[in-house]
Amino acid sequence: MKGIFAFVSGATSGFGEAIARKFAENGLNIIITGRRLERLEALKQELIVKHPTIECVVCCFDVRNENEVKNTVLDLPDYVTSKINILVNNAGLAVGKGPIDTGESDDWNRMIDTNVKGLLYVSKAIIPFLKNHRNSQIVNIASIAGKEVYPGGNVYCASKHAVDALSRAMRIDLLPYGIKVTNIAPGAADTEFSLVRYKGDSETAKSVYEGYTPLYAEDIADSVFYVCSRPAHVTINDLVIMPTAQASATNLLKD
Repeated sequence: MKGIFAFVSGATSGFGEAIARKFAENGLNIIITGRRLERLEALKQELIVKHPTIECVVCCFDVRNENEVKNTVLDLPDYVTSKINILVNNAGLAVGKGPIDTGESDDWNRMIDTNVKGLLYVSKAIIPFLKNHRNSQIVNIASIAGKEVYPGGNVYCASKHAVDALSRAMRIDLLPYGIKVTNIAPGAADTEFSLVRYKGDSETAKSVYEGYTPLYAEDIADSVFYVCSRPAHVTINDLVIMPTAQASATNLLKD
């Protein structure tokens, strides 16, 4: 795997940041993307100091903006794009939680534009480079919310069900090119997820993870690296990862 580039969206925090670190630890070159340039630059400095043999490229854009995605990718040097072998579609978020009849359209648009359309824009921009290599890999970070629905989750659940469906559809469409597609569906994970969902209400966000041990970003990063490092003849199509204390989206064993 050394010498190739992995393209990771949403690398400024949470799963994406941990995935970038995991790839760098294992000698992969990485392209880290996100909206917060200062975080991307700080992560790049950390990684190239710790792992001087790897190359780290920063791309700052909003996945919701198709032109930004397309133009930023087109600006990448040929020696980088020619070696892109892995795409991790990680950028995603939940905004708000409550009955659908009281939902805010701005929240709905942010979730659909990021979780669904953003994944499509990034995939369309990167897949042409993946086609140049047999055994390329796409990893879509979905959610347990893409396997079931829960009270107040409505549009977020719909968006992650779309990711689940797109993962299966991409697997079929890209089969002729030997491109692997993996859907990873985490359960409750202690990242910025709840802070964003509750719009900066840190107390409510913190309470989501009290009384049990949730997943951590590193747990998902380990799994992403695992599926990307399987032999050429092995593809992990779908992977659901839950905290031991969580049996479903709404069933948690708390202290």
